[in-house]
Amino acid sequence: MLERVGAHAGGREDTIAPEPFALARDAAFPRPVANVLEFNAPVHENWNIVHTGMLVPEAHQIYVCSDNCLRGVVLTAAEMGASGRFSGVTIEEHDLLEDNLESVTIEGVSDVIERLPARPPAVMVFLVCLHHFVGTDVDYVYHELERRFPDVFFMRCWMDPIMQKTGITPEQRERKAMLDPIQPLPEDGRLVSVVSDDLRLPDDSDIARLVSEAGFGLRQVQDCATYDDYLGLGASTLFLTRSYFADWGLRKAAARLGRRALYLPPSLSFEGIDAGLARLAEALGVPAPSTREAREEASSELDALAQELEGVPVAIDYLAANHPLELARTLIEHGIDVRRVYMDAVSAEERDALGWLRAHAPELELWSTIHPKLRQLPRDAGDGWLAVGPKAAWFLGTSHFVNVIETDGAWGYSALVRIARLMREAWAAEKDARALVPRKGLGMPCVCQLPR
Repeated sequence: MLERVGAHAGGREDTIAPEPFALARDAAFPRPVANVLEFNAPVHENWNIVHTGMLVPEAHQIYVCSDNCLRGVVLTAAEMGASGRFSGVTIEEHDLLEDNLESVTIEGVSDVIERLPARPPAVMVFLVCLHHFVGTDVDYVYHELERRFPDVFFMRCWMDPIMQKTGITPEQRERKAMLDPIQPLPEDGRLVSVVSDDLRLPDDSDIARLVSEAGFGLRQVQDCATYDDYLGLGASTLFLTRSYFADWGLRKAAARLGRRALYLPPSLSFEGIDAGLARLAEALGVPAPSTREAREEASSELDALAQELEGVPVAIDYLAANHPLELARTLIEHGIDVRRVYMDAVSAEERDALGWLRAHAPELELWSTIHPKLRQLPRDAGDGWLAVGPKAAWFLGTSHFVNVIETDGAWGYSALVRIARLMREAWAAEKDARALVPRKGLGMPCVCQLPR
């Protein structure tokens, strides 16, 4: 039986498909495909909590967990060449039977810090599911660590997958914790800071141009070489993020600092981009910019791409673009034959895009990336397909793919132009998906020189 999830704007009831994909015309909101036992494809280019935490310069990460969970994060730190900024405290069964997690955590973290060759200015402590299960007194743990190490700032982080799909996620908590060390400095009324985003915003982006034209300076977390540089973000008059996972924590940080915060969703529709630029202009106290030239450039690039790709089926995944349905809509509007989108849930920010696709691209296939049947299905669609994103490339078995995550850090019309040009390059030249897509954290030091 199909699971009912309520009515959409058209008045009919949505139903969740039991198969690994649903047609757009039938797609339920927010989950087109049933959430069942999950399959984890060997595609790891998206960032995880280890990669994101490394954005805080000179900070040391300590994970307190059992060795089976520790294995993955240890490998992440090693693969990105950052093992010197990473440590683990292993919890064993006898720790639960003979002691308590408060003592194990405090003594383990203390031992790590005392053994480090130099005292880090900040430590990110990651507690795990087990701390929830046994009712660990987390406040006591941190108060004792702060008493022992008054010269260290402890960021309270979690690696608890049990909280991944309900409430505040580990990613959201981490990004909030990363902002906790920042304290208010004398305000620089002309400084805008981009924080909590994984990838650096390109200098030619719509956001960067508007900030510059308004007479403001732009500083990004990726520009901070030292911990003191990072603390210097406290002088900002406006904090900005493009990450949904950062919005919750950024609003809390801005309220604490007495500053303004702005979340600009990574929209890939013309209307959404214009709305975002208008909100940014309002925050900067300047008139909304004209986007006519930017629209024309993006349209020209997409129209030319459509001619080159005539008859070529295209697939998009949610790793390449945070708003994959908006990207699908924009490409389809410009005559590009988008046939598949790989994603597991539709965000509220893309509900309108789903409605448009239901009406204008009803045969578009929305594929899960975690449904267990995907493990047995053939992945041999072949090089006749062009994939936008590493997961789409892996599931299709094509060597023609755009190897980016999160639109390569770009935002707005510049992101659309960037994607169009990368699609053109991807169709012209092959890549080895088997060698590329299993590698973790695209854009980190271990893989930043690999072809896209």
